Amino acid sequence: MARLKVDGTEIEVPDHYTLLQAAEEAGAEVPRFCFHERLSVAGNCRMCLVEVKGGPPKPAASCAMGVRDLRPGPNGEVPEIFTKTPMVKKAREGVMEFLLINHPLDCPICDQGGECDLQDQAMAYGVDSSRFHENKRAVEDKYIGPLVKTIMTRCIHCTRCIRFSTEVAGVSELGATGRGEDMEITTYLEQAMTSELQGNVIDLCPVGALTSKPYAFQARPWELTKTQSIDVMDAAGSAIRVDTRGREVMRILPVVNEAINEEWISDKTRFVWDGLRTQRLDRPYVRKGQRLQPATWREAFEAVAGAVAKTAPEKIGAIAGDLAGVEEMFALKRLMQSLGSPNYDCRQDGAALDPSLGRASYIFNPTIEGIEDADALLIIGANPRLEASVINARIRKRWRMGDFPIGVIGEASDLRYDYEALGAGTDTLKDLAGGSGKFFNTLKKAKRPMILVGQGALARPDGRAVLGHAAKLATAVKAVTEDWNGFAVLHTAAARVGGLDIGFVPEDGGADVAGMMGKMDVVFLLGADEIDMDKLGGAFTVYIGTHGDAGAHRADVILPASTYTEKTATYVNTEGRVQLTNRAGFAPGEAKEDWAILRALSEVLGHKLPFDSLNALRAALYEVHPHMAAVDAIEPGDATAIAEMADIGGALSPAAFTSPVRDFYLTNPIARASAIMAECSALARGELKQAAE
Repeated sequence: MARLKVDGTEIEVPDHYTLLQAAEEAGAEVPRFCFHERLSVAGNCRMCLVEVKGGPPKPAASCAMGVRDLRPGPNGEVPEIFTKTPMVKKAREGVMEFLLINHPLDCPICDQGGECDLQDQAMAYGVDSSRFHENKRAVEDKYIGPLVKTIMTRCIHCTRCIRFSTEVAGVSELGATGRGEDMEITTYLEQAMTSELQGNVIDLCPVGALTSKPYAFQARPWELTKTQSIDVMDAAGSAIRVDTRGREVMRILPVVNEAINEEWISDKTRFVWDGLRTQRLDRPYVRKGQRLQPATWREAFEAVAGAVAKTAPEKIGAIAGDLAGVEEMFALKRLMQSLGSPNYDCRQDGAALDPSLGRASYIFNPTIEGIEDADALLIIGANPRLEASVINARIRKRWRMGDFPIGVIGEASDLRYDYEALGAGTDTLKDLAGGSGKFFNTLKKAKRPMILVGQGALARPDGRAVLGHAAKLATAVKAVTEDWNGFAVLHTAAARVGGLDIGFVPEDGGADVAGMMGKMDVVFLLGADEIDMDKLGGAFTVYIGTHGDAGAHRADVILPASTYTEKTATYVNTEGRVQLTNRAGFAPGEAKEDWAILRALSEVLGHKLPFDSLNALRAALYEVHPHMAAVDAIEPGDATAIAEMADIGGALSPAAFTSPVRDFYLTNPIARASAIMAECSALARGELKQAAE
């Protein structure tokens, strides 16, 4: 720790702090443009100048000077800095005047207006006139893809975007060309950026040089209602803010959450908002002949009741989709039980995960934040870059800290960090689990090794055997100890852990998803669109969902539901953290919340569910599953389950592991309804021209 005085106030801070961080700790406001807590220090905007007592007779850049660099007074006095002296005031006004020399005064048409650091700091530290009479510099706008709009004349060369793309995203796509007045930020060949995290440069840009292209000229920040929620595009559960105007979602932004996403979100999370508006189901439909016809809720319910009445309970099945909340899955499970059916499943992809093996068998036990504590990593059948981009950024962050060997069993791909490709499939896993191989010794020597198992390894016929071998390896390398559980299952579906937690899996004698195919008379699809609809055979299909996707096309009855921005629902992320979405707007037309649809349907079916409100439903849920009441907390799994799984055994298929996410941008019904995601997908597949027309 180091002691110093800031504007006369003595404080104690860690000795690795910069003067800027120390000043903030003391409550002093220090303006900045280039400095960012999660990026390397550039020290090139000079806005954060402060006066150092006993230092040179000029202001110092507080972002680039550490508290350990300060000298004590001649008699051992505590070092002192000042942030409000006339010297500092004059220096900051001079820097601001230089910044505005070439900056276009186009605030009325700039999308950053109202949220612009330059605007705010010009008000606080600027002067009311300019002494510069020469022509302003102008720069051509650059094409860097369909997501980020560039007006580079506004750029102040803070280089935040360059440092983010290189350090956090892991791809050196942005850089600076030229020197002095000729310096420009560009992708060099005007190629579209390829990172799944590129939208974060919009938040980082302190001026209007980089803004959201899809959001351009859509709204002003003061028009929007802001609602904090969580993301369901993957299983990480990133903290987000949903901005709405009236009933429409206008944009989605990240919220700082150190435990999960820090302050980054993926491009799918950020730009999927247009998919919330399009191809929406806004009224019930009943199939008459070969066509779906609009119907009333009563007609739709009676059609379902008629089909249920004609069949035996064991011929009724239910499948929960990847975006379903815990409440609706709990209500659907209760309904299926009251109908006498044991056939319900939340594992659309057939993943070999079972709550009977214990909670530790299917959650990300080391936690997302715990990745930074690991000292070796083995990835089995996963591509974290596509399956959970913010978790991949955390792995890269740990890799950049040094001394972090990474091995991969599965397909070789660019993960944005160096790794050792150990093999393609189960042969390599079997050898490692048997204690052979160089990387086995690497894991064995590590104090906190981590075994990350993806759905590409589990959603296959031999998934249970793969899970057993991964657990055997984790036990052999001591990845599970009293103070560390390094066995991590990476999910791709936001609903999966919640479904497993409440036991939304077949009862004894019940059929799983594969077992229901072609063998049921009535099937309820709770937003389930990722299964092969042709295999349902002649089953009467009831689709409770939000978009006109695969499930709606196959359905005999459609009951329109609400998306994650239109309901308050519980989700459990891949690490087992209970989270809540908050309603930011209302569903279109006659669409209702999923649990309310199931409650109303149950009455028509003659098996009325015992709750009339969301609070009553949650009371019943918490009674059976108490950990669901602890929002933002993780109920740890019993680590002994890992050792027990090691004895599962079973035959392994020689087939190579492949990631279940083939197209990052089109993984769910909301994303597939988004024109923005469709354009990104086409660009990623090389179907669109890269350069601007």
